[in-house]
Amino acid sequence: MVLGAFMMMGALSTSPAWSQAAKGKAKTPPPAATAQAPAAFKGDAVAGQDKADAERCVECHGTHGQGTHEARFARLAGQHPAYIVRQVEHFRSGARKNDAMAIGARAVADDDLRDIAAFFASQPRVKGNGAPGTPAAVRLVTQGDPARGIPACVSCHGAESLGQSLPGFVVPSLAGQEYQYLINQFGEWRQGWRVDSPDGSMVRIAKALTETEITELSQYFANLP
Repeated sequence: MVLGAFMMMGALSTSPAWSQAAKGKAKTPPPAATAQAPAAFKGDAVAGQDKADAERCVECHGTHGQGTHEARFARLAGQHPAYIVRQVEHFRSGARKNDAMAIGARAVADDDLRDIAAFFASQPRVKGNGAPGTPAAVRLVTQGDPARGIPACVSCHGAESLGQSLPGFVVPSLAGQEYQYLINQFGEWRQGWRVDSPDGSMVRIAKALTETEITELSQYFANLP
């Protein structure tokens, strides 16, 4: 299984066609999320290592889910296992678009998928290829921009950008994710190619952000340990 288009996550061209898309007006941001203990995830991380290799996940995401030199695919190491499973289910259903991922997602058994997700989640995260945050990026992360309907990133993704469990939804970790991958995902949100966020919040946020802000935010998150 090739998880090549997973998290905030799709292998797009490094020349973002979405940059020409019209930017919609942001609506009122969702209320700040309250973290809660995630439901127990059932998966065998030990068995998942061999299954990740057998399903060919490692060809794009790396042996331990820590990415490859191409930087076009999601880093899965340390990601929430329930989030990984949810995204694969979206590729299965067509809610997320990627031909390679759709084929792999439909081929893997549910039990195997949970084991694979548990394996990648158990692996240590690595620092991405970003840069220290600019003052503007840090302000968006910590405070948002209420005038444009942009909530603080930490309100959903957590103070350390490691994600969290919300009622009926798991918010992904962004820390150490590949810089180009993050930019691509902002593009998918802008275009409406990704819609799996609470109340459609990420679509509105991505449309409200400028291209410079998207670049700086992606650099910031990729630089986190």
